[in-house]
Amino acid sequence: MTTQGTRPAARGIGLGLAALGRPGYLTLGHGGDIRDGASVDDLRARTHAVLDAAWAAGVRYVDAARSYGLAERFLGEWLAAHPGRRDELTVGSKWGYTYTAGWRVDADVHEVKDHSLETFRRQWQETLAALGGPPDVYLVHSLTSDSPALGDDRLLAALAELAHDGVATGFSASGPDQGAVIERALDLTADGRAPFRAVQATWNLLEPSAGPALARVHDAGWYVVVKEAVANGRLTDRGDVASVRAAAHAAGTSPDALALAAVLAQPFTDVALSGATTVEQLRSNLAGATAADFPDVAEDPKAYWAGRSALTWT
Repeated sequence: MTTQGTRPAARGIGLGLAALGRPGYLTLGHGGDIRDGASVDDLRARTHAVLDAAWAAGVRYVDAARSYGLAERFLGEWLAAHPGRRDELTVGSKWGYTYTAGWRVDADVHEVKDHSLETFRRQWQETLAALGGPPDVYLVHSLTSDSPALGDDRLLAALAELAHDGVATGFSASGPDQGAVIERALDLTADGRAPFRAVQATWNLLEPSAGPALARVHDAGWYVVVKEAVANGRLTDRGDVASVRAAAHAAGTSPDALALAAVLAQPFTDVALSGATTVEQLRSNLAGATAADFPDVAEDPKAYWAGRSALTWT
């Protein structure tokens, strides 16, 4: 468990449950990955199997969110079934989105964003109930420049109370301006107006623009978790980046393992999340890779995020 003033201990590759806790997600080929069953019971069993494989492989960071369908509940049930494991894990979750798809892949709206104090209070209680106790890391989900959270003194005070109780508070960032949001949050924290010491952000070979901001917060002692290391499947064998596939082939590994190795090679990275939907994908992610030079395939951030927004839930 986290203690006040310390950084959560887990390092290396972690497991994110975004693609496991609900039947629809934005990863390329996700629908095919779960075609053998997408009921609540099916996805519970799948989540527990991937968690078992991750544990056996030494993964000690697990990431969930209120909007990831039943991910928190599935994780909480798994933890209850293996009570000796909780103290060795760093568990992170996020609040600020509510899952609204009703277990449908074809829903018009899958999640609704609300960063109000009322939502925080409601979802914190829901998180406690689902996990069976507090997470070590609790993040505002997808803090963007248009969110009111950084200017809400009552919300920041409530998060400070949580931090005082030993939970590492912070936020996840998304979008082409995530670097600017991270910088602003760091400045607020340095001034004593925000209680943040953890951040989750996108960094991958296609979208490395947040790197300087992540380096700055890491140097300030924040815990840095990197999400979307394989760019929602684009940096896998299913993806469209031929030079990454070629580099992986030359290195004798898979594109996803190469992409995760690039994230882990960044000095600011504490944890790089695997978003695996299957045990096979997890094992591929964990295979490891070395490269003297990773291919330079960076895209314009606005173009990258526009392309991500156009992905279809499957």
